[in-house]
Amino acid sequence: MADLFDRIEPKDGPQPPRPLADRLRPKTLSEVIGQSHILGPEGPLGVMLASGALSSLILWGPPGVGKTTIARLLADETDLHFVQISAIFTGVPDLKKVFEAARLRRAQGGGTLLFVDEIHRFNKAQQDGFLPHMEDGTILLVGATTENPSFELNAALLSRAQVLVLERLSLAELELLTQRAERDLGATLPLKAPAREALQDMADGDGRALLNLIEQVAAWKLDAPIDTEHLSSRLMRRAAKYDKSGDEHFNLISALHKSVRGSDPDAALYWLARMLTGGEDPRYLARRITRMAVEDIGLADPQAHRVCLDAWETYERLGSPEGELALAQAVAYLALAPKSNAAYVAYKQAMALARETGSKPPPKHILNAPTRMMKDQGYGAGYAYDHDAPDGFSGQNYFPEGVKRPVLYAPMERGFERELKKRVDYFAKLRAQRQT
Repeated sequence: MADLFDRIEPKDGPQPPRPLADRLRPKTLSEVIGQSHILGPEGPLGVMLASGALSSLILWGPPGVGKTTIARLLADETDLHFVQISAIFTGVPDLKKVFEAARLRRAQGGGTLLFVDEIHRFNKAQQDGFLPHMEDGTILLVGATTENPSFELNAALLSRAQVLVLERLSLAELELLTQRAERDLGATLPLKAPAREALQDMADGDGRALLNLIEQVAAWKLDAPIDTEHLSSRLMRRAAKYDKSGDEHFNLISALHKSVRGSDPDAALYWLARMLTGGEDPRYLARRITRMAVEDIGLADPQAHRVCLDAWETYERLGSPEGELALAQAVAYLALAPKSNAAYVAYKQAMALARETGSKPPPKHILNAPTRMMKDQGYGAGYAYDHDAPDGFSGQNYFPEGVKRPVLYAPMERGFERELKKRVDYFAKLRAQRQT
């Protein structure tokens, strides 16, 4: 059977049409739409090419922003043989063949630009395998990844390559790509202006996704341009990029937390919605929202903690989607609550002091003395019972002997902590009087 298939020759004649994205692939770096911050004359790649000193690179960015295209064009610009592999489909034996071919090519005076797509999929040992071939000039490595290189790539590999961050295409850049596609198609897309913008918005900054959508629209037989509603009924919006265990997850929860800390309920609700629409577990959000109350609001509004716990319990009882409204209400409450991290700071300082002072015992006057021997040792001697003191405050020292009394908790002049500050100041004044 295998011999039969081996004898089949491809037929001459018309070939199937190439996809629009393939037809519009730029021929030179100047034709690339977007990424001017790295390709421009003052950008890192522009400077490298102008000086004739291209180094190994890691291209980090979302899908459809030109990572593969830029790598291929860099090989053309530097007269290097372009070899493309994917970490998903390439094993150690395949890598050995690639390196051997590059070594033979170098012996004959040629160079190799090895483009590794999804390079973060290689394990640490496989990544180490690139190092000697990068160091002796056998290959110039250009890796592409959608994941944070700091987390996914070896430090040794990162030290030998420059990381370049590619950005999602803006609406203006997507419009330029749309116009280029229309020139290739020889026709204007049958869309009204708002529908045209909606089409570009559906691509979510992904140029390849936009060209695929344009190809679908161009194939429709329409008598007149259609509006946004008609377009939406024919096309599905591309799902927003969100990886619940990856970089986007941490970026968005950071945005939510900082929006709450910055007292911006609108931004906080937006980032909450982004995470929920991306499929985030509401229980994770409930836990993080409660953490925000503890860290950033603290005793400036003691009720905030309770609001978060109640919202969490409400979600557990109602489930989605109704229970998510309780989380949204908690987020809005936290954003508008007075903020203080005084207790958080005090706790961290207390932990540092505890580590520094080791196992110093409490002063003897506040130790219980249940046995005669302990009384003879001085346990409890001189203890002042605060309820018997004027104002219910003795002002005694409760820190270990030899530890200078620190000021750990410094309440803010905000919210309920304004009242707590009055109490702290009042007791500090009394303590000074009692000690005198």
